[in-house]
Amino acid sequence: MISRRRGFATGASRLLVFVAAVASAMLTIAPTAHAAVRQYWVAAVPTTWNAVPNGKDATLGTLYPPSQTIFPTVVYQRYTRGWRTPMRNAPVGTVDHDGVPGPLIRARVGDRVLVHFKNMDTLRNVPHSMHFHAFHYRPSSDGAYVPGFSGKDAAVPVGRSYTYRLRAARDSVGVWPYHDHSPSMHESILGGMYGVISILGRHERPPDREFQVFFAPVGDFMGIDGRAFVGNTPVFHARVGDRVQWDVLALGSDHHTFHVHGHRWRGSGGRLQDVQELGPADAFRIRWREDAPGTWLYHCHVEDHMERGMIGIYQVAAR
Repeated sequence: MISRRRGFATGASRLLVFVAAVASAMLTIAPTAHAAVRQYWVAAVPTTWNAVPNGKDATLGTLYPPSQTIFPTVVYQRYTRGWRTPMRNAPVGTVDHDGVPGPLIRARVGDRVLVHFKNMDTLRNVPHSMHFHAFHYRPSSDGAYVPGFSGKDAAVPVGRSYTYRLRAARDSVGVWPYHDHSPSMHESILGGMYGVISILGRHERPPDREFQVFFAPVGDFMGIDGRAFVGNTPVFHARVGDRVQWDVLALGSDHHTFHVHGHRWRGSGGRLQDVQELGPADAFRIRWREDAPGTWLYHCHVEDHMERGMIGIYQVAAR
């Protein structure tokens, strides 16, 4: 049965006062109780990517040879401090899939964010960068290559590193993309060099589960987080009672419509809806408190895109 869901409200939360610095590869607490300095260590690394690991479209029964689904590429990889050890890009416990998109970058209004980026691309041996939507920053942290104007941030050579200095302001709240914007931007994005930024309001309550859905072409397919077709695309997990948040983004040259079976949410103006559109480099977040156990489909509702792979499974467990 399809039920109407109300997006969960955000309320004031008690500010926490930290009296000791937390030794973490990802988070360093600032001197005030209102903001933090969050540090991320990211690298461009070569990998062999398989867009259809099980080699088939389970819905239509079409089989695909490895020559059509496997290709070498370069992706963003999360690391511990100093790029010592690779880590998962996606948070544990919400999805069974990892690698594309890049590390989820979280912040809260007032935070400063330092993204330490290193180019380890020994596959293509070309410069790369990171360009961030939503944040406030100086031109030296823009990461976008413009001949004659750009600095070291826009084309980091192989073996070199650069630190991007960003700030989350009140107009940064929401979900946004980041991606390579170096001279090799177009090939890089087609290969999966993009990721998600999730910024909360200063007193906003975080969700219990946060899912990243990135619509983008991948090889000959239309992918979700770099994979195509049920059985390959991410399987997202939640439980009844969870406050869930869907981070939905797109890159490429296509427009998409996001749909989750058996669920509705309140869009702009409070209107109930179960489909929402987005275009290239567009993004939005959707929230509800989960109350429908079972296995559901989520997908792009552009029929050609769904047929070419933009479809996945959302599993909700009962309490």
